[in-house]
Amino acid sequence: MAEVKGVGIGKETIQKWVNEVKNKTSPQIIPDVEVIDMEEKTVLVFSVTEYPIKPVSFKGRFYKRNRNSNHLMSIDEIANEHLKTLNTSWDFYIDPDHTTDAISFDKVSRFIQKIEQRTQGEIQITPLEFLSKMEIVREGKLTFGGFLLFVSDYCLISDLQIGRFKSDITIIDSISLNTDLFTEVDEIIAFIKKHLMVEYIITGEPQRTERFDYPLDAIREIVINMIVHRDYRDSSGSIIKIFDNRIEFYNPGKLFGGITIQDLLSGNYSSKSRNKLIAKAFKEIGLIERYGSGINRIRKICREYGIVEPVFNEVANGFQVILYKGKLNEPVSEPVSEPVSEPVSERQQEIISLIEENKNISIHELSKTCKVGRETIKRDLNKLKNMNIIQRIGPDKTGYWQIVQND
Repeated sequence: MAEVKGVGIGKETIQKWVNEVKNKTSPQIIPDVEVIDMEEKTVLVFSVTEYPIKPVSFKGRFYKRNRNSNHLMSIDEIANEHLKTLNTSWDFYIDPDHTTDAISFDKVSRFIQKIEQRTQGEIQITPLEFLSKMEIVREGKLTFGGFLLFVSDYCLISDLQIGRFKSDITIIDSISLNTDLFTEVDEIIAFIKKHLMVEYIITGEPQRTERFDYPLDAIREIVINMIVHRDYRDSSGSIIKIFDNRIEFYNPGKLFGGITIQDLLSGNYSSKSRNKLIAKAFKEIGLIERYGSGINRIRKICREYGIVEPVFNEVANGFQVILYKGKLNEPVSEPVSEPVSEPVSERQQEIISLIEENKNISIHELSKTCKVGRETIKRDLNKLKNMNIIQRIGPDKTGYWQIVQND
């Protein structure tokens, strides 16, 4: 046991130390001090009650503890931590640049009608009263979320680019969207659907069955997640790229609430929404079924459709989903209820992400990062190569990995 050395205190010592803590923190923290006599020594015990509004600055700076060291918090981390402690989000705040004149009340009325259809009930208040009840309008003023949901004209902060690429640098069709969020969902899905391949399956029924090369339900789920969870405070826009063998969805804003990719894939996390008001509006009309279940639903849809599961990455300051066309099984003459091949595992998805980040990554580095043996990594790589998801370019020692792009 360490020796208790004790401290020497004078008349002003305790008050001086309390003032030092108070003056160097904001909001000001005032600790409780207890004087304890122990083994003929004087010990001071400082106790600080957790402050309800976070974060608290020290000497004008905000820090977070990471293992055994302190790190400065970014502006985004400071803002998000503050909003979390207020149990609110950015989209609930008043938009200082726009009034209710900037939104379309026809769009609001259509929104109300969709709620009435879903609930089989009648909403007997005016559209403006309804917006106030939903806190989309607060104290007669429009919120950021309300502007995004019902903007009547051009919306700078909802910028989204979507293109059909024949190669990494050749675009054969594209659109730009700067409108309300509900319209963006419909426009995005319509554009993607226009560029999908479709096959017609003869089932014996009077009408042929259409089968797209990607499941439309998964695409719709990914698009809704993009729109709802995007960080609209970020000046960059959302980007969707449609290639011959994959679709890439990129959104500003990393995973929210400290969630990691591993948490996402395991389902071991508590759902937290960056945009609570927007998420609530989408849930009201049935576009979101349950908070936090979208990712697992997307993976399940892809497995049941017979294509490989999508890959999830944190890229730069955003989040990316890659939906691949690669099939899990070869065509069979008789319908089956389960895919012939096993789906891509969570570890194999992680390997794909690591290769995308570093094409020169070694088996040793993959083994260390994934925390499994080299032979396990080799088996995973062989499976991914056999599924035509990755390929090795050049010899083992001087070559590199590449994600397959089928033209």
